[in-house]
Amino acid sequence: MKRIQKLIAITGGIGAGKSVVADIVRAAGYAVYDCDQRAKELMTSSPAIKQALTAEFGQDIYINDTLNKQLLSNIVFTDKDALKYVNNTVHPAVREDITKWVLQQEVMPVFVETALLQEGGIDAMVDLVWNVTAPVETRIQRVIKRNSTTREKVIERIKSQKELSNIKGVSIIEIINDGTTPLLPQVMKSILSA
Repeated sequence: MKRIQKLIAITGGIGAGKSVVADIVRAAGYAVYDCDQRAKELMTSSPAIKQALTAEFGQDIYINDTLNKQLLSNIVFTDKDALKYVNNTVHPAVREDITKWVLQQEVMPVFVETALLQEGGIDAMVDLVWNVTAPVETRIQRVIKRNSTTREKVIERIKSQKELSNIKGVSIIEIINDGTTPLLPQVMKSILSA
């Protein structure tokens, strides 16, 4: 897959602070594509995705043309093949959507916020990766507070996420979001050096 010039990925594990970094980038005047949000929108708006999911999981997967997120979540949580099917259906549509979106942007560089950089094949599209990191305990506390969930569920989610591995021909910059190290100077320096 051809890399899109000047596309920078913002990634990191749950609770690391990808969205905080993405918000700083937006405030600095740059466009950020939110993969998670757009994937959800595409699952409701794309006729091809809707047809594929309905064929695989039945008519109940959509209620009044809206994705039944709870049902889908229940299915993919217990069935790895179902999760693979959903990912193989949605990821290519997201990559195509990113390509179209980038071509509409006037200010470079542009950014893509994603938790599934390598799993979604987005690593093949970017020239640079910002990996947002934070200590595990900090991440756990952030997610418990944000999602009103249990420590056990957060730990389970952290364990299920893959670690970022090397990406051929792409540099990885670490952005530390530990609550102590100033974040704004790191982000601005990284933008200016992009």
